[in-house]
Amino acid sequence: MSECHLGANPATDYLERVLVEARKVEVAEIEALVAAITHAYEQDTTVFIIGNGGSGANASHLCEDLGKGTLTDFETQKRLRVMSLTDNTPYILAWGNDTDFARIFVEQLKNLARPGDLLIAISGSGNSPNVLRAVEYANAHGMSTFGVTGFAGGALRGLAHGCFHVPCLDMGIAEAVHGIYFHYLIDALRARFAEVR
Repeated sequence: MSECHLGANPATDYLERVLVEARKVEVAEIEALVAAITHAYEQDTTVFIIGNGGSGANASHLCEDLGKGTLTDFETQKRLRVMSLTDNTPYILAWGNDTDFARIFVEQLKNLARPGDLLIAISGSGNSPNVLRAVEYANAHGMSTFGVTGFAGGALRGLAHGCFHVPCLDMGIAEAVHGIYFHYLIDALRARFAEVR
């Protein structure tokens, strides 16, 4: 639920709320995610990203930015292996309709993932069953896992090997802060990847 306190300028008030929440995060947590993705890049392993709703949209956006936005040379630079598991709609619907929506991500990992790969799991609540099931599978099969959460972090915060947590009780603002730091992530990785030839 939104904790909305509107003053004379609602847009300015909203922006201030976003900035207040953005300043509450532990910067070391986003730096740990930078390091985890850098490791995947150096080891040539795959980064998978998952999430539902707005977090699913953030997963798709982050995937696109990681794949293209980290490049400084489109022709010869080594590329990050990255895939959002939110984007194959027919496959997601087949698992959701024919079995259980909680299986939509884990079943894709069974087809695609290998030990050493990285799973980034985005969940504002930290309690989405399909996200938790995928993280459990990844943990049990030699993958690295990193949660991205809001609210109190839910079960995901303790389940994933690492976590970037935005301690905000407003889902929209938590997702907005995720987006802000995801763009920082891209800037940091672009600089790191430019050094690898």
